[in-house]
Amino acid sequence: MNSNSKKPHAIVIGSGFGGLAAAVRLGARGYQVTVLERLDAPGGRAYVHQQDGFTFDAGPTIITAPFLLDELWSLCGRVFADEIELKLMNPFYRIRFDDGKVFDYNGDPDAVKAQIAQFAPADVDGYDRFMKMSEEVCKVGFEQLGHIPFTSWTDMAKIVPNMVWLESYRTVYGMVSKYIKDPYIRQVLSFHPLLIGGNPFTVTAIYVLISFLERKWGVHSAMGGTGALIKGLVSLIEGQGSTLRYKSEVAEITVENGKATGVRLTSGEMLTAPVIVSNADAATTYNKLLATTKRKRWTDKRLARSRYSCGLFVWYFGTKRQYPDVKHHTILLGPRYQELITDIFTNKVLAKDFSLYLHRPTATDPSLAPDGCDTFYALAPVPNLASGTDWATVAESYRAKIARYLSETVLPDLEDNIVTSLVTTPQDFQDRLLSYHGAGFSLEPILLQSAWFRPHNKSEEVDGLYLVGAGTHPGAGVPGVLSSARVLDTVVPDASTYR
Repeated sequence: MNSNSKKPHAIVIGSGFGGLAAAVRLGARGYQVTVLERLDAPGGRAYVHQQDGFTFDAGPTIITAPFLLDELWSLCGRVFADEIELKLMNPFYRIRFDDGKVFDYNGDPDAVKAQIAQFAPADVDGYDRFMKMSEEVCKVGFEQLGHIPFTSWTDMAKIVPNMVWLESYRTVYGMVSKYIKDPYIRQVLSFHPLLIGGNPFTVTAIYVLISFLERKWGVHSAMGGTGALIKGLVSLIEGQGSTLRYKSEVAEITVENGKATGVRLTSGEMLTAPVIVSNADAATTYNKLLATTKRKRWTDKRLARSRYSCGLFVWYFGTKRQYPDVKHHTILLGPRYQELITDIFTNKVLAKDFSLYLHRPTATDPSLAPDGCDTFYALAPVPNLASGTDWATVAESYRAKIARYLSETVLPDLEDNIVTSLVTTPQDFQDRLLSYHGAGFSLEPILLQSAWFRPHNKSEEVDGLYLVGAGTHPGAGVPGVLSSARVLDTVVPDASTYR
């Protein structure tokens, strides 16, 4: 008899970073895990598109806090560095302002200060003080609180004094502005929340921790692309004797007497388990997968009035020539900063201008494109579907506008060199990834939607149900979702409980 058959069963819904990490952790704690994925391959937002010989990482491409990955491999008795090569980026990002000025941002304090001195010598001292504050926030907000479950309001009450001391009532932009006066440098130090769906002008200043997180652990890229990390995690899960099933969509989490008992697939198949982990979008978990379950906190009404992150317009394209001057990560800032962000998050209108994150992974790993070619994606934060934007109508004209802009700036003659192209809009996030309002990063990380105020990792609604991923604590971004799975070690009973 297979020894795995004696293990208690756990079901993980969705195979994004959070779901895969959850499966590894549950497997290491004695569960027989089944991961259910509605798409034809793993990854969720980190899905990989293969097209015309080009490899496109669909989503996260910035890897920080690699120790979280080391930990997952070590739980399986394997060594991360033996299987996957991470390369440190230098610069972390090239930031290009609309007037053509450039700032190369990395983890070397002296190099960063030398560039600040070229823009605003008076801000060099302010940068040191800002980074000191970022370090203090990182120690508390990430290292101490990132894997705390926040299942009770008393967990929140305990950290309020720290939150006040760390000035978390400020916004990220407000905190940066306390130390920095130059408008260019304020943008350099405040854009990070946009990478996790946050508005720098409204998101809690806790997120200034990202600056120190990057300095301490670096910004890395995986050889083979982010998809290599997903493949690696799948290998860990299968090595534990657990199972991944693709094209297996969950229609409902089954509940009896307030306790999760399993899932019903859209095919009608029923699976039972005492532990269910949802890596589906947090809002979708509650309003679709628990549609018939009476909920006290995350009701449809509350979900509807919650605030959601921006949407994402992502254009993946391959070129028949290379652009060696373009870095792996480039941030192209448009003519407006605060006004554009307000249009995206508050006014919910698709503006005529945009800012872009341009990803060129072939700068580090030429294997992601045919010989002599380059792989790219250009990502624009845009309003989520609450804007009413009809992407079926406007997607192509928006893509063409981005192509013209790139041709005129960092990718000369781009339009004559494109050999493959693929577009993803907020509509695709809703239809393909079941993301509420097509939001790129689930709930917006404002103060009253963080920590205890966010959907809990141990469901408040149903016993035996647990949540991981961008919409739960601690939030979006690869370190955030990996940390959400780490919380499960605290809140999911050991497998021996169910034997």
